[in-house]
Amino acid sequence: MAGINTPQNPFKTNWLVRLGSVVIAAYMIYAFSIMGVSMERIAIGMEHAERLLGRMFPPNFTRWELLLNDLLESLQIAIIASAAGIVISLFVGLFAARNMMPNVISIPARVVIAICRTFHPVIIAILFVKSVGFGALAGILTLIVASIGFIAKLFAEAIEEISLKQVEAIRATGASFISVILFAVLPQVFSRFIGFSTYQLDSNLRNSTMVGLVGAGGLGGTLFSAFQRFDYDFVTAILITIIALILLGEALSNLVRRVFA
Repeated sequence: MAGINTPQNPFKTNWLVRLGSVVIAAYMIYAFSIMGVSMERIAIGMEHAERLLGRMFPPNFTRWELLLNDLLESLQIAIIASAAGIVISLFVGLFAARNMMPNVISIPARVVIAICRTFHPVIIAILFVKSVGFGALAGILTLIVASIGFIAKLFAEAIEEISLKQVEAIRATGASFISVILFAVLPQVFSRFIGFSTYQLDSNLRNSTMVGLVGAGGLGGTLFSAFQRFDYDFVTAILITIIALILLGEALSNLVRRVFA
């Protein structure tokens, strides 16, 4: 009938999408071919994995004192780095918020955040190990940088999404800039900031074991040494300890959320 619009076919052929799909599929086949990925290599790898797992069990906890010391060091690295990173991120994120700061302040702050987010923690750990030597200090500095890159970025974005009506109301009373931040900005983003911080604490607990692979303290160094000695049953004990550390971090995160909920 005239005047009635015919609904469009949602399954109408889109040749551009088809062409893109063909190009992506062709590139994946090409990439697999030049990278040497094959079912034969996967089958051989599964056989090696079966022998490896056979040597990894049962786990060897005879060196439990070494595991406990490294576990405590990893925990200390994560907590210290998280606490310092959270405090620094609070200021860096505020300075990076474009609705609260002029460009002369927000742009440099965003550059700092971008630099902190540019490199993987392992690369940063290598730089700090070369700078301050092996040990926990390098791991702490590494995770502080990682914390700033994550928390400060999300905190700045959260501040940029706040309602400015409360800010204007506080300013109208003649309050100082610090009072505006404390009574108009932070109440609107505090819960999100706590969420960012607890997630970063959990992430730092995982990364505190990883940065140890390059000599930045914690369980990672012991894990790397065990692999080099082919001490696979001890490797399993270390991995179980790392799992326990992550579960502890999850419990700490849930506790913090309940306290500040």
